[in-house]
Amino acid sequence: MRHGERRLRVLLLTSSPLDGSEGCDMRLAADVLGTLSDVDFVWFSQWPKRRQAAPGRGRPVRILSRDGVPHVPERVQSALAGSLFARRVDLVHAILTIGRTFPAFSWLRPLLLDGRPVVHTVPGVMDRRYLRHARPLGTTVALSESMARRLRAADFGDVRVVPPMIGLDEWPYLPHPGGPPTVLFAGHHDPHGGAETAIEAAAEAHREGARFRLVLAMRGRPGQDTETLGRELRERAEAAGLPDVEVLGYVDDMHALLASVQVLLFPPTALGGKADIPLTVLQALASGRPSILSDLPQFADFGHAVLRAPAGDGRRTGQQLAWLLDQPRSWDMLAERGRALVEDRFGPERFAARYAALYRELLS
Repeated sequence: MRHGERRLRVLLLTSSPLDGSEGCDMRLAADVLGTLSDVDFVWFSQWPKRRQAAPGRGRPVRILSRDGVPHVPERVQSALAGSLFARRVDLVHAILTIGRTFPAFSWLRPLLLDGRPVVHTVPGVMDRRYLRHARPLGTTVALSESMARRLRAADFGDVRVVPPMIGLDEWPYLPHPGGPPTVLFAGHHDPHGGAETAIEAAAEAHREGARFRLVLAMRGRPGQDTETLGRELRERAEAAGLPDVEVLGYVDDMHALLASVQVLLFPPTALGGKADIPLTVLQALASGRPSILSDLPQFADFGHAVLRAPAGDGRRTGQQLAWLLDQPRSWDMLAERGRALVEDRFGPERFAARYAALYRELLS
């Protein structure tokens, strides 16, 4: 991709360092950087220490950050550095969840971004109320059709849909694991994140005769007492009558964890700060692990490749889990459907081609 006689220059505008803490915003930014190889990117790097391996290309701009998490100081530095480097690039690609500070940033956009063309990828919306006071930064990109409709209804104007990507070579299809079944929930300690519903569903499946091990892989948010929250989940599972439950913290090796499980259980009642298309679900489907999700509108994009139950309905979710564990042929069918869906809709080539075309369109 060339702009005139030189390579296109793009600022990746994120709220924290790209090589800092993991999150849906950072993962999307890293995927954009990694797949659009003929673009010169400027991106934010953690200083003085990095939590993640630094990308091997583009121009890093250092941001002072102790833990790489988007606290207020990181957000302020990103805004100021973005204002400076927006004047040195052809286009700004903002990858920002719409949260509490976004409305103020959106109103300052003409001052901060110097009139440059902007692509704004919206991984998610923390609360619908924030949309009332926000303005579009430019051409907006949603991850799902349902989010695109919500943004258009909030007067965001030109909204496109580009689903996230997953590396198909990094996440190969895995055979059915042997041994006693293991069911996985992976998410955050959020009020509506689905962990409690997963425990209720597992208890219902156990009452129906299913025998399995439940693993809760829980990631903490800044300021949360994860030790206490984990203990409360164990107590809830014990009170529900579940005999075999393990609560984990952050998991370094999701490949190994997914290789050991049969089913992903992900029944949130609200996504909050999580991406519309959660990365964990894509990883599970790519690996051939059938998934049971809640019936949030965003998950309709998965079609018949997953099972869905009413959000917050532990009983119905548990019945689906018990049925799936007792139906090996249905397990095989869903595993193959999930992998085929990921290959068709969430591959890196399609992801890169859509963003490359959007860049060209805005600069034509």
